Amino acid sequence: MATLKFFKLHLRVPFLLLALLEFFICVSAVYVAVYVRFNGRSLTEVEHLQSPVITSILFGLVMPTTMMAMGLYQSRFRAGVMGVFLRSIIGFICGAAFLALLYYVSPSLYLGRGVFGLALLIAFFMVGTIRPIFFYYVDRDIMKIRVLVLGAGRRAASITQRLRRKVDKRGFRIAGYVPADKDTSSESVSDSLDESLVLDLGDRSLLEYCLENSIDEIVVAVDERRGRVPMDELLSCRLHGIDVIDVLGFFEREQGKLPLDLLRPEWLVYSDGFARTGFQDFTKRLFDVIASLLILAITWPFMVFAFFAIKLEEGWDAPIFYQQTRVGFLGKPFGVLKFRSMSINAEKDGVAQWATKNDSRVTRAGAIMRKTRIDELPQILNVLRGDMSFVGPRPERPEFVSQLSKEIKFYDERHAVKPGITGWAQVSYPYGASKEDSEQKQEFDLYYIKNHTLFLDTLILLQTAEVVLFGKGAR
Repeated sequence: MATLKFFKLHLRVPFLLLALLEFFICVSAVYVAVYVRFNGRSLTEVEHLQSPVITSILFGLVMPTTMMAMGLYQSRFRAGVMGVFLRSIIGFICGAAFLALLYYVSPSLYLGRGVFGLALLIAFFMVGTIRPIFFYYVDRDIMKIRVLVLGAGRRAASITQRLRRKVDKRGFRIAGYVPADKDTSSESVSDSLDESLVLDLGDRSLLEYCLENSIDEIVVAVDERRGRVPMDELLSCRLHGIDVIDVLGFFEREQGKLPLDLLRPEWLVYSDGFARTGFQDFTKRLFDVIASLLILAITWPFMVFAFFAIKLEEGWDAPIFYQQTRVGFLGKPFGVLKFRSMSINAEKDGVAQWATKNDSRVTRAGAIMRKTRIDELPQILNVLRGDMSFVGPRPERPEFVSQLSKEIKFYDERHAVKPGITGWAQVSYPYGASKEDSEQKQEFDLYYIKNHTLFLDTLILLQTAEVVLFGKGAR
């Protein structure tokens, strides 16, 4: 599946085409709704519509955006048919609510109740019809790139081990594995590889095999690269239009993370990314302030709910907020603010503890707040104060940082950027409450630190809506 690199982020071309198609479906739904509602009249012939073209385009932009916020353009979406249906309904409801607010602010854009309702129904059923057809073709090999893996050892085997599910392999199909020394009887061939996919090229060159078998990309996954990578052959393939990519770059593109067990410091040093300029710092800070004020304006009723919920359950003298020391930018400690979701003496022995599923320390009001992430909302003040960004790796407690820095590779590198309320790891992986979870989330955080841009921050902010609404990973 072809990808388009846009602001360091690999976007899958078929999903971009799907978004474009659904944009045109939504725009067309407005025209069809007007035609049906006004007995064959076109959109531009209805007198009360002051900005007909702008109104239809706005409808076409809002609906795919709210569907994206529900995770419906993720290539590794795993919620099944009912998950798609439920998220589509919620996406259209949120889109309708946003448009209704916009019509109230700017009456000249208003479609009218009849046209608006009819357009929503037409667009919903058209989108619901086109999506199964789209995914039928996406999951067929005709839309996947053919990949040849150079290497048959541990690094090569990690591809099948990490990308086991069907949705993980939507973008590619493995044509085979070529041992670096061209010796299929070598002990370097991993036992976990399918023997039928381990290739012996014989007298053929790498280029000849690629041309004969329509290979689109070669993934270099050799365990020991010194003297074992056929650079001349790879160059020939590259000159004939066949892409060549390192296995870490392959995982970066396909999974949106950097595998710690394969990662080497020199790869991080020589790879692109980690760019930071004064202008980027300024735009990041501007994004943080605008996003914080916008979310504050939307969520203040939930914050009022949290206030009364805590007071009613634990008494009017019970503290509302809980301040906890976390490690921030460049390793500096700061006090993170949260609505108190645990009992007052949750850590009465003074020992830091991981939160667990069905944690007995969590209050009834706290369970609701943690599930919906309402307890995180006071951190908006941390963002406005400059301790945090809105998007970034989650800040961890000093006790855990000192422990995890010794056990997890590159863990201290997460402090190269400001921590965030939400982040790439939060929208990509469930709640982390153990060393193993922290390792998985660190792989996503390293990807973010390497590739963070304003565009990626905006996508993460949108996808956070799905995390909150469906309680993904909450504990």
